[in-house]
Amino acid sequence: MSDNSQATGHEEDHTGPIKTPKQLLLAAFFSFVIPIFVIIGLVYYVTSANKPAAGAVNMEKATAERIQKVGMVEIRDANREMKSGEEVFKAQCAACHATGAAGAPKFGDTAAWGARVKTGFEALYTSAIKGKGAMGAQGGGDFSDYEVARAVVYMANAGGAKFDEPKKPAAEAK
Repeated sequence: MSDNSQATGHEEDHTGPIKTPKQLLLAAFFSFVIPIFVIIGLVYYVTSANKPAAGAVNMEKATAERIQKVGMVEIRDANREMKSGEEVFKAQCAACHATGAAGAPKFGDTAAWGARVKTGFEALYTSAIKGKGAMGAQGGGDFSDYEVARAVVYMANAGGAKFDEPKKPAAEAK
C-alpha cells in the first residue's frame, strides 16, 4: 500500500492544472484568442496617437481660416463712366426681377410694384442697398450706390412710378 500511495502522490506532482479534455480545448482556444485581442488593442493604441486634431487635416487651410481678414479695402477708378439704371438692371437685378424668382416683383409688373412704389424712392433704395427678404445687399457690390439708385428708379418707373433720376454725387474736392 505504501507503494501505491507513493506512486499516486508522485503522479499528482507531475500533473498540471488541465485535467479534462474540455479544459484542454478551452486553454488552447484562449491561448489564441487573448493574444489577438491584445494585438488589436496595441494597434489601436499606437494608431490613435497619429490621428490629427479636429479641423487640423489641412493645417495651412485651418490656420488661414482662423486668421482671415476682417475687412478689405478695394480701390476703384473714381473716374470711370457710371452705368445707367438699365445696364445695372441687366447685369445685377435681372436674374430675379426678370423672372420673379424668390418672390421678386417682375420688371414692368405694375400690380406687383404698386405697393412698393407707394413706400417711396428712399424705402426702395434702402431695400436695394441693405437687402430685403431673399434679396441680398447690393451696397459695396460691383456697382456704386449711385448706380444702384439709378437701377431702382429704372425698375420702379417701369412698374408705374414717376421717380426722377438721382443726381450724380459731386466729385470730392482735392
